[in-house]
Amino acid sequence: MKHLLLLFTVLLSFSSIAQSEKKDPVFRVSLSDLKMKSYEKDSTANALVLYEYGKSYVDRNDFDLVTKENHKIKIFNKEGFDNANVVLYIYKSNSSNYESIKNILATTYNLEGDKVTKTQLDPENIYEEKYNDNFTMIKFTLPNIKEGSVITYSYTMRSPFMQKYHGWEFQGDIPKVYSEYNASIPGNWLYHIKLVGGKKLSTNTQDLEKNCLEMYSGASADCSIAKYVMKDVPAFIEEDYMTTKSNYLARIEYELETFRGMNGLVKHYTKKWKDVDKELKTEKDIGRQLKKTVNVEALLSNDILNMVNPLDKAKAIYKYVQKEYTWNKEYHIFKDVSVKKLIENKSGNISSINILLHNLLRDSGIDVKPVLLSTRGNGFATTIFPVLTDFNYMLVEASIDNKTYVLDATDSFLSFGQIPFRCLNRYGRRIDFEEGSKWIDIKPNSKSFVLCAVDLKFDDAQNLIGSVKGRTTGYHALNSRKAYFSNTTNYVDKLQNKSVDIEISNHTVKTPNKTSPIFNEAYDIEYTVEDISETIYLNPFLFPFFKENPFKLQERTYPIDFGYKDQYTYMLKLDLGDKYTISEKPENVKLTLPNNAGYISFSNNIIGNTFNLVFSINFNEAAYPPDYYPYLKQLMNKVVTIQTNSLIVLKKK
Repeated sequence: MKHLLLLFTVLLSFSSIAQSEKKDPVFRVSLSDLKMKSYEKDSTANALVLYEYGKSYVDRNDFDLVTKENHKIKIFNKEGFDNANVVLYIYKSNSSNYESIKNILATTYNLEGDKVTKTQLDPENIYEEKYNDNFTMIKFTLPNIKEGSVITYSYTMRSPFMQKYHGWEFQGDIPKVYSEYNASIPGNWLYHIKLVGGKKLSTNTQDLEKNCLEMYSGASADCSIAKYVMKDVPAFIEEDYMTTKSNYLARIEYELETFRGMNGLVKHYTKKWKDVDKELKTEKDIGRQLKKTVNVEALLSNDILNMVNPLDKAKAIYKYVQKEYTWNKEYHIFKDVSVKKLIENKSGNISSINILLHNLLRDSGIDVKPVLLSTRGNGFATTIFPVLTDFNYMLVEASIDNKTYVLDATDSFLSFGQIPFRCLNRYGRRIDFEEGSKWIDIKPNSKSFVLCAVDLKFDDAQNLIGSVKGRTTGYHALNSRKAYFSNTTNYVDKLQNKSVDIEISNHTVKTPNKTSPIFNEAYDIEYTVEDISETIYLNPFLFPFFKENPFKLQERTYPIDFGYKDQYTYMLKLDLGDKYTISEKPENVKLTLPNNAGYISFSNNIIGNTFNLVFSINFNEAAYPPDYYPYLKQLMNKVVTIQTNSLIVLKKK
């Protein structure tokens, strides 16, 4: 009899943690579950997962992947009612290969006085709805939901797709007391297993079950029996300055590496990058399009063709593609990619536009390489092994005079060498069909700056008048250019509406065009000082950078990702003339993040009859690990306090 020994790789730590003496929750609803009024570890929770259990295994009879799940949830208030709406997704590749869900049982428990009532879900209230060509939604809502209800539901999913082993999410939008997943994997299947989210497992055990799977031929396989448990998992709460939450939700994922048949057949699903590079070279949507030549003479003007300086020529070609071709908002990189159709229609997807840019630069003598990446909203691409479906974007890397430029021609407001904010997702894969592909960092070459310089004095009516000069660079300049050149009137109106006490006039922009890397603006202001008396209380921050602290969580378990390093500087010069003196002014402040990763600096002085103030906020890193969150929160609290509560007290001479 043939016998297949277990083959298994796990990308997890197998250090088992001793179980707590406290008894683990169970699926059965208890009186204490119903009497629970709130969750002591998160008093803001509207609902709470008391218990969830999953078990996946291969059926001995038809070899389908079977997953059984049990869920028990406490509903605290009306805001938690949405957790009684359950949506499950099943996959279908064709009419004969599809997933199914059976044995749905759902019950709502309520405590009415001293009596426990149960209301079961009517099977007629379970609905199927088409989601797209490959997925169907199974939907149901637990009945008789009230504040204080406990709901339970369970079901069985069958899947013929062993290449997509069932994963498990330990974390969600509400906290979880106990989440357990059990996986039985026959030795025929070798998976890469990845624990995402950085949270530790309270239980992580592996056992071996002999002869768990037997074939009609008499051959058999052993199974790895894994048990994973997380306890007291906090809710995942989204906040500003993050990439997609799928990067950080605590979960287990499976990627099939190799299948070994009982007959000795071996099929590798996970490949190496050198194999993928070869396949990409002949792939119809990327490889073949990249190799196609373009009629440079027909597309480019003689002025561009006759340029000698390679950087000037590259910039001119980039500007041509930006101006002539429009992105249709589709992210396809392995579907419907055609340079020919792009040239004909003047509109196309990400890959079509940037491949045209790539080919025009290459055929003009510029050294270029395509770069595949996953955008901020798409999640991080897997770096351990190639997963092409992780990528949803393509850029162009150009090497000119020993300097590298990463380009994207899909946005008409981008400066040469600047890529959209959506692409600032840490790294990408540079494709080189000759030397082999390589991971590269995707990050701006310099900081983004905001400068606001205010120059004020008192007029004869004792109103403050003066001028403001604004200067932005990098991504701040990109945002300013988009806002201004898209609708100039609306831009000025928004500037005016920032403060009801300030009148703006003579607004001018010295930025020559919508792709200039620096945005310069200037305007005059008049600030009416109310209740003129012997004493004036003036907040010097007429145009604050932050009106509130963006960091509000008690704890943040995922990075603070700005996307780029940046700096804000506010400068004020107040001419007191011969009418006023300053009796009080703010104290100077300096606050620095650990390891000099950022700081704020607030200083002011009086020189003669002039009051000078400088306030600077510096973020020296594009992204900060979660350990920095309390320090960033404290720093931003100080930023808001300085801008909101700083006062200059002026007295008439």
